[in-house]
Amino acid sequence: MVRRVRRSLLGFAACLALALTIAAPGAAAASPGPGQLPSIESQFMCVSCHEPLELVNSPQAQSEKAYIVSLLKKGETVAQIKADMVAQYGPAVLARPPASGFNLTVYILPPAILLAGLLFLAFTLPKWRRRAKLAATTSLSRSAPLRPDQAKRLDDELSKLI
Repeated sequence: MVRRVRRSLLGFAACLALALTIAAPGAAAASPGPGQLPSIESQFMCVSCHEPLELVNSPQAQSEKAYIVSLLKKGETVAQIKADMVAQYGPAVLARPPASGFNLTVYILPPAILLAGLLFLAFTLPKWRRRAKLAATTSLSRSAPLRPDQAKRLDDELSKLI
């Protein structure tokens, strides 16, 4: 039982590490060109609509897109573009909040809650099963024996079926 719990916890930890590795922001592109606007604009939000920049065409979104294009024409990297966008529009412009300060809870809390839930189930399910099995065996052993007339009637009914 302990081995199975350890094995499942190790498997879960490996999956969690893989998910965090995949979710971690990758290295910034060296120097994206102006043709890469659709791939870059997916990393930003429209600050007035609070929608992904690639999905809206409001005047504010058009202004942000034009600013990104001007930064791309200057030859800035994705990291530099993000820094300039945050300086211009504030941190609300980022589609993914930076993994620092209070925003770190967005990245840590969901896996922590999932892990706590799995640990809770790993320790309580076996107890629940034992209790159910114990309750089933005790209820069977507590049943009163049949009276002689009930036993005779049961035997007669069973002989008719066979």
